[in-house]
Amino acid sequence: MTIKVTIWNEGRHEQLHRQVQEIYPDRIDGAIASGIAHPDFEIRRGTLDDPDEGLPDSVLDDTDVLLWWGHMAHEEVSDGLIDRVQQRVLKGMGLLVLHSGHHSKLFRRLMGTNANLSWRETPEGDLERVWVVNPSHPIAEGLPPYFEVNASEMYGEPFDIPQPDELVFISWYSGGEVFRSGCTFQRGRGRIFFFSPGHETYPIYHDKTVHKVIANGIRWARQKHTDGRILENWHRAEPLHGRPDTAKA
Repeated sequence: MTIKVTIWNEGRHEQLHRQVQEIYPDRIDGAIASGIAHPDFEIRRGTLDDPDEGLPDSVLDDTDVLLWWGHMAHEEVSDGLIDRVQQRVLKGMGLLVLHSGHHSKLFRRLMGTNANLSWRETPEGDLERVWVVNPSHPIAEGLPPYFEVNASEMYGEPFDIPQPDELVFISWYSGGEVFRSGCTFQRGRGRIFFFSPGHETYPIYHDKTVHKVIANGIRWARQKHTDGRILENWHRAEPLHGRPDTAKA
């Protein structure tokens, strides 16, 4: 079955910074789309500067799994768009939040926290060793016990998120820090996967193992249910089995 994937990228670094343009000439969303290309995936791309902020209702309603990448323009995303995406997640749309998307309005809304963490960015980057701590999880399928990103932005604990439903990856950095770099959550009927490796000034989204993780995450987040039913709040005036007989003492 074809999975309808939408990759959303705010797209601002690629417009403003030559170094990012050189690393990602087709933008970050383009590098991801190229890396995960597969007959199973029907891929769309959108950015914040596109009409309807890149995610009109017609696209959201036709998306099985949404990938979200943002960094410098979190506050420019309208609350209306966040409302609409949140409701689609609650109805069963899968969501992958990538790297600095941890500070997006969307992820913070879904987590109910500030999602703060420690970080360090240097020109040479930190070595990041990503350990697979849940090798039986579908997102870890086909991965070695660990993989390395030679130049990465350090994300470190404490990470202000709720306890994950499942922890798939833990990263160690050459500076000594550790980080919960692959976490899953469920909100309503929607599955959420946060995956931290990825950055605009390092070529991480050209890495084949990173592509493998993202593709696995998409397959995991895709829900088999298709009716889009969401829990609603309604008045049930009568008991299901009728009122008890109060006439008898």
